[in-house]
Amino acid sequence: MLLEINPKNPDARKITQVVKSLEKGGVVIYPTDSVYGLGCDIYNQKAVARICQIRGIDPAKANLTFICKDIQQLSKYVYQIDNQLFRLLKDNVPGAFTFILKANKEVPRHFKNKRKTIGVRVPNNPIALSILEELGRPILSISLKTDDDAEDFVVNPSLLHDDFQKRVDIVIDGGEGNDEPSTVVDCTTDDFEILREGKGELK
Repeated sequence: MLLEINPKNPDARKITQVVKSLEKGGVVIYPTDSVYGLGCDIYNQKAVARICQIRGIDPAKANLTFICKDIQQLSKYVYQIDNQLFRLLKDNVPGAFTFILKANKEVPRHFKNKRKTIGVRVPNNPIALSILEELGRPILSISLKTDDDAEDFVVNPSLLHDDFQKRVDIVIDGGEGNDEPSTVVDCTTDDFEILREGKGELK
């Protein structure tokens, strides 16, 4: 299903439709402030496994990421946020950043890799934030590329629908997306390290 949602003023009824699908174990494609993402409820192990199968990812080896609605929700899933890390987060979220942090026991077991880390981000996108607000918990976030072109991210939701309509439940059309992924920042040591330069510029 291709579901068009206003990117600046999301229709509450359509947001509810997406949330109900996620609550039932659905898999959706949704816009962020960087590229379109493939996602599901992080607590639904079958849905997470389904996404990993779609993208050919081994969850035990991958650094999986999920999106949160704000710093408060994010803090529930990571070890202690000290003053230095809090300032970094406060200055840069919401935004196009993925922060690699040490996962705590609240992170579902199927998300934990050997390093026991997790990628978390708070996207600056009204549609994504509205879904997170109504769902009340984080959503898995895997950046999407076409099957035919492994190098470029897809910015057109109609093309995403053509590629993935038989494998996902909803493709959200939130307008043309960006073709640049988020900046990835490793925060597992005292010296924060940028692992991937992306759309976001750290403050």
